[in-house]
Amino acid sequence: MSKPSTAERPPVDLTRRPSIEELRAVIHPEGMLQRRSAEHWAGRLYMRRISLRITRVLSTVTAITPNGLTYLMMLTGILAGVALLVPGLAGAVLGALLIQVYLLLDCVDGEVARWRRQTSLTGVYLDRVGHYMSEAALLTGLGLRAADLFHREGAHAAWQWAFLGTLAALGAILIKSETDLVDVARARSGMTAVEDSASVPRSTAVAKARRAASLLKFHRLVGAVEASLFILAAGIADAVRGDLFFTRLAVVVLAAIAVLQTVLHLLSIVLSSRLR
Repeated sequence: MSKPSTAERPPVDLTRRPSIEELRAVIHPEGMLQRRSAEHWAGRLYMRRISLRITRVLSTVTAITPNGLTYLMMLTGILAGVALLVPGLAGAVLGALLIQVYLLLDCVDGEVARWRRQTSLTGVYLDRVGHYMSEAALLTGLGLRAADLFHREGAHAAWQWAFLGTLAALGAILIKSETDLVDVARARSGMTAVEDSASVPRSTAVAKARRAASLLKFHRLVGAVEASLFILAAGIADAVRGDLFFTRLAVVVLAAIAVLQTVLHLLSIVLSSRLR
């Protein structure tokens, strides 16, 4: 017998805490965690196991709304970028920890919405804005960290590093917007949402380049989770070395990846069937 659809579910009893099994059947529908294009590797690996239990606790706390959790996710992501201004290893550790909280909230807000049947266009929109703002804040914070605002290595801040961090942040935003604007362009033309199969470039050479880039997965480094871990590794190396060499190297690497991926991703979209 097939499982009842969401529309056939009985009314949600917000006074009773559901079991893990009840909750999982609704908020982690079959196949969701296996969709690699829709689920972050950290979610599949560990965060969804944690978020499931947090969502169970919040399922009866009606004072907390899904959109409220999304706003909290935004704030946490921005604070992760601010945390990088804390000198030394402490700033890198705090930034990485805050990004883990950001990822947790990113999971929980949608789970609470699905359980309570409070999904909305506003929630989807705020979630996307939260990703834009958080990744931009993290990479901008990295640039300011590398600029040595507190003059640990000289009498003046080295603003060229702040510029590179901002460039990386701009690239991260553009990469996401290139993807989102496909749906905008299709909607304005009266077309339906794009199918996954349409993402394959029509050019054989471009398709091979896309597969190679996908195997290397270097583009993921500008994502919030991966970038925070990369920054943490640089912070640890700097703590051993006693300067900001590896943090500044991280800025160069992330800025280069962001700029390169912005161009390659744009070409991949234009040369695929997503806009047809």
